[in-house]
Amino acid sequence: REAGKTTEVVFRQLAAMLPHISDWSKVVLAYEPVWAIGTGKTATPEQAQEVHLAIRGWLEQNVNNEVAASTRILYGGSVTADNCKALAQCPDIDGSLVGGASLKKDFIQICNANQ
Repeated sequence: REAGKTTEVVFRQLAAMLPHISDWSKVVLAYEPVWAIGTGKTATPEQAQEVHLAIRGWLEQNVNNEVAASTRILYGGSVTADNCKALAQCPDIDGSLVGGASLKKDFIQICNANQ
């Protein structure tokens, strides 16, 4: 992120999988910033939304509008009971890929973030 290469890396990863997908209705994407893996750090909701929107734009340009609109894109960067509601309010974040927080008592708050 600090080097300004987030979308470059994400788009390269998306391009690598594109020829291997024949049925987009069975695809769920998850975005997790590499700097968030195992660190307890998370992107702000605004940062996460920015990348999710860019992913939708890439899908629109490289697949089609329907796939861009219907593909579920999850955020997986240290989702917790404290940040789940703000992340869930982002229009292009369709859910959470929860790691260690799924082992905690307040996991139910994450499950109910959209309610």
